[in-house]
Amino acid sequence: MGKFRTNSCGLVNTELLNKEISLSGWVRRRRDHGGLIFIELADYSGNCQLVFKPEDKASFTLAESLRSEFVISVTGVVSKRPDGTINPDMKTGEVELEVGKIELISKSETPPFLIQDNIDAKEELRLKYRYLDLRRPQMQKRLRLRHSIYKAVRNYLDSQGFCEVETPILTKPTPEGARDFLVPSRISQGDFYALPQSPQLFKQVLMCACLDKYYQIVKCFRDEDLRANRQPEFTQIDMEMSFVDEKDIQELAENLVAKIWKETIGYNVQLPLLRMSYEEAMSRFGLDAPDMRFEMELVNLNKVFTNSSFKVFKNTLDSDGVIKAINAKNASSFSRKEIDDLTNFTKNYGAKGLAWLKYEDDEFKSSIVKFFSKDELDSIKKLLEVENGDLILFVADQKGVTNPALGNLRAHLAKKLDLIDEDKFSFLWVEKFPL
Repeated sequence: MGKFRTNSCGLVNTELLNKEISLSGWVRRRRDHGGLIFIELADYSGNCQLVFKPEDKASFTLAESLRSEFVISVTGVVSKRPDGTINPDMKTGEVELEVGKIELISKSETPPFLIQDNIDAKEELRLKYRYLDLRRPQMQKRLRLRHSIYKAVRNYLDSQGFCEVETPILTKPTPEGARDFLVPSRISQGDFYALPQSPQLFKQVLMCACLDKYYQIVKCFRDEDLRANRQPEFTQIDMEMSFVDEKDIQELAENLVAKIWKETIGYNVQLPLLRMSYEEAMSRFGLDAPDMRFEMELVNLNKVFTNSSFKVFKNTLDSDGVIKAINAKNASSFSRKEIDDLTNFTKNYGAKGLAWLKYEDDEFKSSIVKFFSKDELDSIKKLLEVENGDLILFVADQKGVTNPALGNLRAHLAKKLDLIDEDKFSFLWVEKFPL
C-alpha cells in the first residue's frame, strides 16, 4: 500500500498468520501487563491489537511512552491470539501483531474527550474539536454510509438513462418557498447573487433542451429558522424527467429507495410502497409524514361528546372544532409534573391545553372525570381500547391545531416510552396534498 503500511488495521485476519506486515494508525488505548504491552491501533478500517515484548528493548521502551491518539507505524508478524483472549466483538479479534519495529510519527496532547462511541461530551466541545469527533467509529460509519448512498443513487439512475448535470450555485433570486441567501457582487456594486433553494429552473431548462432525464446530488440553501428537520443548507437528490406521469415518477422513486436500502445496509424494502392520502394521514396521525413504526393513532371523539357537559369540549364543538385523543399505553404512572410537561409541549403547537384521564383499577381517574357521563366514559374505553395502566390524552381545538398538536405529542411520547424499533423501517407515499 505504500511506505508506511502494507495492510489496513481492521482487515488483518487469520489469512495473514505468520506473515510480516506493516500498519499505521492512531493509538486508541494502551494496556501494560508488566511483561507485555498491548496497544489497540486504529485507522479508517477498524482496530488491531499490537503486542510488544521486552526482548525487543527499543520497541518496548517506545511503547511504554505511547499515549492515546499518538500516530505510529509498526512492522511485525501476525500471530493467533492465545486461547481465552479471542475477542468476538472485533473483526480482528482472532489475531494480533507481534511488533518488531515501531516508528513514532506524531505525538498528541491529551484529547478533550475519549475517541469512542457513547461519549457524554457536550456538542459545543465536539464541534470545536470536530477532527477528533469524526475519528469516532459512529461518525466514520455515518460518513461512509453517506458515500455508499451516493454511489447507489448514481449507479441506479445511470442504469435508468439519467444524466448528471452540475447546475450553477450563484444565480438570480427566484420566488420560492423560503428566503434566499444573498451574496454581494464585487463587480456590480449594489447587486447580489442568490444561492439556490433548489435547481428548479435549471432542470426545467434542461428538459426544454431535450436532455430527457436529469439528476444531481445537490446542495440547496434556504435562509430560514432552524427546526428539528430543517437547516440553512442541505443536500437533496434532485431529478427531472420528460414525458412521464405521476405513476412513472413514483415507480422510479420506489425502486431508487429499495436500491439504496439494499446496497447500503442490506435491507429489503417491500414494493409497492403503502399509499395514504394527506387527509387520512392528518386524521389518523396528525402529521403529513407519520411514523408508522408504532400505533397510538388519533381517535376522533366528536360524536362521543355531542351532548357533553364539559365546557371546553362543548365550546369546541360549537365552534366547529374537533376533539381527539391518543392512548399512551402503560403510561398512567406519569406524575403530575410529567403531564404538565406534556401540556407545555402541545402548547408549542398552538394547543390551549391538554386534558387527561388515567385508567387504573378498572376505573378512570382525573380531576375532569366528574364532567363525563357513564356512556361517554364507556365509549372512550371502547374506541381507544383502554386497559389498566393507560393514559388518555385529549386536545380540543380547531382541526389545524388539534391534529399537529396531538401528532407531535404522539411522536414525542413514542420516544419517551421507547416504542420505536430503530431497526425497523416503514415507508409510504402520502398523496393528494391540498393545493
